[in-house]
Amino acid sequence: MFTGIIEEIGTVKEVRHGHRSAVVTISAEKVLPGTSIGDSIAVNGVCLTVIAMDDDSFSADATPETISRSSLGQMHRGSRVNLERAMAADGRFGGHIVMGHIDGTGKVSRVIKDDNSVLLSIEAAPELMRYIIEKGSIAIDGISLTVADVQESGFTVSVIPHTASVTTIGWMVAGATVNLETDIIGKYAEKFLMPGKRSRKGITAEMLSEYGF
Repeated sequence: MFTGIIEEIGTVKEVRHGHRSAVVTISAEKVLPGTSIGDSIAVNGVCLTVIAMDDDSFSADATPETISRSSLGQMHRGSRVNLERAMAADGRFGGHIVMGHIDGTGKVSRVIKDDNSVLLSIEAAPELMRYIIEKGSIAIDGISLTVADVQESGFTVSVIPHTASVTTIGWMVAGATVNLETDIIGKYAEKFLMPGKRSRKGITAEMLSEYGF
């Protein structure tokens, strides 16, 4: 589990492509101390397992499922990526619950300077928009952000200067593809409240009545 508080910006050192998969090597500093092979690191919000490392970089596998659901297939040597180690049990919870399991990608439609902040507008598919609410949480390329406004086919977040300076948002331009992970609470709520759609059982009026509600 992650929190969406980025620890550092890493740089892609090498991408070795398979038929539908890839092995990516990323140069880093802050996320390496205390990290061992088998540990998890979120790369642009995607939970990857460290398979090799040295003094200044680590390598991880990206499976076909990961490539198909995220923007990692577009990475190349020199790409900047947001990095966060899995949350320690005694760590501070600074963002929101981020699983590192990408729901899909979105496209940056606008980047507007608004006084001391940046307004970032993202276009997203309907199957993602159903879980995105105003003032709710969203992870964009692994960054925990608050939704400022919701439109029919997209949403907007307001980014403070600090976040823009320590994440890849500072380089984002219109047309860029970003990884999106919606709030896990909304997905579980839907599963329980919509019987027959995502599960065989759910919370119904009959069930609530049976238990005295």
